Amino acid sequence: MKKNYLFLLLSVLFINAVDAQDSAPTTVEKNQFKLNLFVPGFVYEHGFDAKNTLHSEARLGLGFSANSNSSNFAIFPNIDEQFRHYYNLEKRANKGKRTARNSGNFLALNANYNFESISTNVDYREAVPSFTVAALWGLQRTYKGRFNLEFNAGPGVNFDKYDTEFVAVVNFSIGWVIGK
Repeated sequence: MKKNYLFLLLSVLFINAVDAQDSAPTTVEKNQFKLNLFVPGFVYEHGFDAKNTLHSEARLGLGFSANSNSSNFAIFPNIDEQFRHYYNLEKRANKGKRTARNSGNFLALNANYNFESISTNVDYREAVPSFTVAALWGLQRTYKGRFNLEFNAGPGVNFDKYDTEFVAVVNFSIGWVIGK
């Protein structure tokens, strides 16, 4: 009888330890894959150490511009790289908030390349490739069903063959974390 109670106690402790590891890690994931749905794309985030990752994304960007004479809709391939530093994982874990799958706030250095548009109205405006560098603040939340929300924003500088200009960089994505 005592063996049954001991087995039951050890089972409960083991299940709680496994559940705690899933819900409150204080380090970033070593490898995380994600599909974005809002702006179609694929993300790979590689953890270098406890708080730093390289977030790599390939996606299709969408753009629209208009004037009094006509309008222009553009679809363009885009590559986005961010070196992220997650700064509040321990604080979130201590408050009992979810930190699994890189759910936390971050600061990031961002480099973004927009390729030439694959669908545009060249009579309105030429859509040219551009490169943007930015400093970002952001947050990422991944919920138990692996549903993922992400937002980041900050100042940047955009370069193309015609201009160099300061820009506001704002990104919002909805997606799912895939894999284990």
